[in-house]
Amino acid sequence: MPGKRKSIHVEGVAHGAPIPMGAVVGNMLFSSAIGGINPATGETPPTLEEQCVLAFANMKTLVENAGGTLDDVASVHVYMKDLSRRDAVNVPWLEMFPDEDARPARHAIEYDGFPPGVEVQLEITAVLG
Repeated sequence: MPGKRKSIHVEGVAHGAPIPMGAVVGNMLFSSAIGGINPATGETPPTLEEQCVLAFANMKTLVENAGGTLDDVASVHVYMKDLSRRDAVNVPWLEMFPDEDARPARHAIEYDGFPPGVEVQLEITAVLG
């Protein structure tokens, strides 16, 4: 009998540790840290704005790889090196979730323990299906 948990990956976007990008248990998707890594190059771009766009694109790919859509995303935690630059997050956020009556919950947390060059990461919970 297979386990209840299934690991979900995003091609070209890997953690340095032996962990998946996300895990599905039942109809719930839980992510690991979703960074603004360019899946084509495996590199993190130099600007916060580029990292935010890629982080949200990687989030979308993760949800799709788990069999869901952006409508399934219930909560997004945004970890930022500098919370005063939250506007950079809002650009891809509003593109992904334009309907103010149908957005996921969101919480931003200032975090200074990122690897060099990383300025933002997302963590999500989604209810699939």
